[in-house]
Amino acid sequence: MEALKEKIIREGQAVGDSVIKVDGFLNHQIDIQFMDRLGQEFRSRFAGVEVDKIFTVEASGIAIACMSAPYFGYPPVVFAKKAAPNTMTEEFYGAEARSFTKGTVSLVRVAKQYLHKGEKILILDDFLAHGEASAAMADIVRQAGAEVAGIGAVIEKAFQGGGKRLTEAGYRLESLAVIEKIQDGTIFFR
Repeated sequence: MEALKEKIIREGQAVGDSVIKVDGFLNHQIDIQFMDRLGQEFRSRFAGVEVDKIFTVEASGIAIACMSAPYFGYPPVVFAKKAAPNTMTEEFYGAEARSFTKGTVSLVRVAKQYLHKGEKILILDDFLAHGEASAAMADIVRQAGAEVAGIGAVIEKAFQGGGKRLTEAGYRLESLAVIEKIQDGTIFFR
């Protein structure tokens, strides 16, 4: 998506050779009008795909999932929690996910009442690096007996291998901007 690439170049910042900072429109402050365009683009990329629910992980994935939902006919947006709140007293599906940015491992969990056997689940997230979060969400979908309809990422860092890992596992992947490498503060797109 050319508009996303241009926005990353104009408003983003390369931090070292592996981190992209897009806090001004995606991760700290949200550009709602632009996020709406991203939601439309995900619908276009997944045209003809039946989606019963959109699934993401807290917190940065929630905005893109919610902004995409209207273009898929307003399916519920379910998000995995990284910490067990004291209100989660019911049984849950869970899987471990490593955060590249934070350098942590979390048991992401979803109450069993929100994912059901036979549902078609679209996984959306802000970033795809090593593919840990998407793989954990796909595992949770499998535990529920549901089906992964596809996986979408706003920004994929191809040089970290997550996209390759997910496609080799048989998942349909749609990334709106794919970064091949970051070198000396310059971002190179596929």
